[in-house]
Amino acid sequence: MKKTILILVVVFVAGFSGNAQEGAFGKKTEIGFQIAQYQNDFGIGVNLSSPYFAKKRLAVRLRGNLVWNQHLNSESVTVWSPYSNLSLGIVGVAGEIGDFLRLYGEGGMIILFPSGDFSTKSFQNGGYGLFGFEFFMDRNSNYYIEIGGIGTGAVADKIAGKPIYSNGLLINVGYRYQF
Repeated sequence: MKKTILILVVVFVAGFSGNAQEGAFGKKTEIGFQIAQYQNDFGIGVNLSSPYFAKKRLAVRLRGNLVWNQHLNSESVTVWSPYSNLSLGIVGVAGEIGDFLRLYGEGGMIILFPSGDFSTKSFQNGGYGLFGFEFFMDRNSNYYIEIGGIGTGAVADKIAGKPIYSNGLLINVGYRYQF
């Protein structure tokens, strides 16, 4: 919990301390999709961002992902077991370069809904934080790349060795459209 609070403080400080110019970027509601990596787990998902507020420096973002955990089953065969996650975070704009690049930080909470194939838990919560780069193709659409960290304490307790999952490196790449 202390780490989550620290991440949120860093995101807010970064969001208010940037000296960006007022560019031609849209600050409207955004909807998008992403390809994700949560530690060693591959995922795909969708996201929805609120319009920017607080002098167009902050937004709220909701994400949902379908993720696959690669592990050995009871017959020692490698399988991919699907699970899902849902995250809610605050986006803080750190700066804008020209009319084509926006830099931001994001942090918030995440809830995992593990598969019964590898976990006895029905959900697991945690936090995440990331830095992102949005590359605008026009005023209403962008491609983005994000890198950060996720901490959930999630353990695949039905698998030999009880490995952790959805902890560590977080990478997202995707596309967003503003409307």
